[in-house]
Amino acid sequence: MAGRKSDFTLTRLDDLFTTQAQREEERLSKIRDIPLELIDDFPDHPFKVRDDEDMQQLVESIKERGVITPATVRQKEDGRYELVSGHRRKRASELAGFETLRCEVVDLNRDEATILMVESNFQRSQILPSEKAFAYKMRLDAMKRQAGRPTKNNLVPVGQNYSREELAAQSGESQTQIQRYVRLTNLVPELLEFVDEGRIKMRPAVELSYLDEDCQRDVVDEIDMNDATPSHDQTIRMRKFFDEGKLTTEAIQAIMSEEKPNQKEKIVLRGDRVRQLIPKNIPVSQTEDFVCKALEHYNKYLRQRADRDSR
Repeated sequence: MAGRKSDFTLTRLDDLFTTQAQREEERLSKIRDIPLELIDDFPDHPFKVRDDEDMQQLVESIKERGVITPATVRQKEDGRYELVSGHRRKRASELAGFETLRCEVVDLNRDEATILMVESNFQRSQILPSEKAFAYKMRLDAMKRQAGRPTKNNLVPVGQNYSREELAAQSGESQTQIQRYVRLTNLVPELLEFVDEGRIKMRPAVELSYLDEDCQRDVVDEIDMNDATPSHDQTIRMRKFFDEGKLTTEAIQAIMSEEKPNQKEKIVLRGDRVRQLIPKNIPVSQTEDFVCKALEHYNKYLRQRADRDSR
């Protein structure tokens, strides 16, 4: 979030007794070129790295000028490095054919690294709801664990009141909205993808997040069958039925079969009536093709008649 103070800022007591030049020299001493094969992605990294047009532009930039802003890593006990910030730069360097990545090595514990990782990625121009959901959850969990915990090497987190209220103040989103995002992490992947695609809005998605996996997958099946997603009212009723132990597959089917504003209009043809108009030598499997061709022929006839009448 541009223009606001980062919540992961850490203050060394030693900084009070050193000059800016000394601090900058210390920072530069921690910047080095690290082989890509020694850098591991951040565990459960919630932000997707896409090989899209923006990535191709980044690749071309790195080929021309190198990595301008170093990535951020922390050294692991086995001697390898864990990427905290710079997953897109790492991928672009791989695509550009580089063998190393310019990195700044920082001394952070897992929770501090999680907060920094989430904060740095929130500067992206586009963030999917699923990315924000898991990022908020990871960040909130880390902040809660970190509250009141002393840190090593005289590192003192700025502000100890880590809570959802604190996160809301830092992120610029309400506590309610943050909680809604966190609820999305309880959705099965298929439903979460629908949210990312915009097919399911936030509030219906939150209601569905309270259903168990089996019920959620029944909802997915009905979405595929009806080519329509449930409305907010329908999801509220599903959750109520679920809380009462009454949300069966049949109940989901009944609710989802109701006509909704977002449901595509369907054309229903009575099979017996249509079949009477089709020659018996036409197989049932070719019924749709026969009907479409007959309609095309009839439509052509109507156009010709209209042309004659207009003369």
